[in-house]
Amino acid sequence: MKTKQGLKTKVTSLLKKLALPLAISLAANPLAHAEVNSTGLAVTDDTVKVGILHSVTGTMAISETGSVQAEKLAIEQINAMGGVLGRKIEYIQEDGASDWPTFAEKSKKLLVNDKVAAVFGCWTSASRKAVLPVFEQYNGMLYYPTFYEGLEQSPNVIYTGQEATQQILAGIDWVVKNKDAKKFFLLGSDYIWPRTSNKIARKHIEKLGLNVVGEEYYPLGHTQFNSVINKIKLKKPDVIYAIVVGGSNVAFYKQLKAAGIDMTKEKPLVLTISVTEDEILGIGGENIQGAYAAMKYFQSIENQNNESFVSAFKKRWGDDIVIGDVTQAAYLGPWLWKAAVEKAGSFDIDKVRAASPGIELTTAPEGYVRIHENHHLWSKTRIGHAKANGQYDIVYETKELMEPNPFPEGYQ
Repeated sequence: MKTKQGLKTKVTSLLKKLALPLAISLAANPLAHAEVNSTGLAVTDDTVKVGILHSVTGTMAISETGSVQAEKLAIEQINAMGGVLGRKIEYIQEDGASDWPTFAEKSKKLLVNDKVAAVFGCWTSASRKAVLPVFEQYNGMLYYPTFYEGLEQSPNVIYTGQEATQQILAGIDWVVKNKDAKKFFLLGSDYIWPRTSNKIARKHIEKLGLNVVGEEYYPLGHTQFNSVINKIKLKKPDVIYAIVVGGSNVAFYKQLKAAGIDMTKEKPLVLTISVTEDEILGIGGENIQGAYAAMKYFQSIENQNNESFVSAFKKRWGDDIVIGDVTQAAYLGPWLWKAAVEKAGSFDIDKVRAASPGIELTTAPEGYVRIHENHHLWSKTRIGHAKANGQYDIVYETKELMEPNPFPEGYQ
């Protein structure tokens, strides 16, 4: 009996010794197990998985490649600082291939199979609309970087680009006030964002007592714009309001110049809400010089945040790289997610969602931004004037941050 009792005491003592390191580990990192086990997400003691979902092939690759680069840079920088809640971020990248059903399929894979904690992705509104039901059904969190038409607010999306009141209405107000514009020709690619944006633009133009003298749409990837350019010449608008996207921009602006429309003379003036520095790489600065763009970010913004960002971006992706509005907005996504996760103390989607309103980023390249309760960002509107070197001169910016209003009264 004494032998058995002695053996029992030794075993108990050994078990206590073995358990001690585990107890110390849990005490030192209380989130290591409790939170991981409750999220159902791809989170371990050391890593957390996220998704990157953009088109790296097809007509939209010219626009979306910069977003991928920005998100990867942000993730690398966050990891260099220690990660999120002590975990390094690992990303799973999928290609939407400029095809909306593919976006939906890939988003389901990321959420259901890969169990990612967040997805940074999409560009076109068509791709966002395609994935939205998937994110809402499976309770994922999407950080969407593109300026868009508004008229949407989802608990499963943080919109890091601008909505219509911050870009469309503000841009039209500027061109009317500063360029005495009275007649507009609306032109866009044929899908939801350009059509809805021009619907909002038309309403605003007509509310101002001004005229829309033409409105045309062409499929994504379209390259023959000579007929519509002839129509523009006949209608003699003061402003070509252009929402052509992706690779079609290359053909449109080259053909516009070849047709004798000198944008530097501003007769007519070209105002775009879709051509960033990324697209100009393909278009060529000499083919769009003189056009204006309404955005919240241009690479030429002068502040310390942007200086550091541009320097880091070029160091990572090459000195010849350029940075456009959506690229910068994509860069914000991982940082805003990190801040919300740390505020929540958890990767759990519901907790991150609840923690998101009020999150602010003082280090944003565009300047200070803050997440509104409607999941959009407070931000400034800027007008850029395209130069031959592919950059924009900033000729106007709002003094204060504009409050996001995705459902403006009278424009729905």
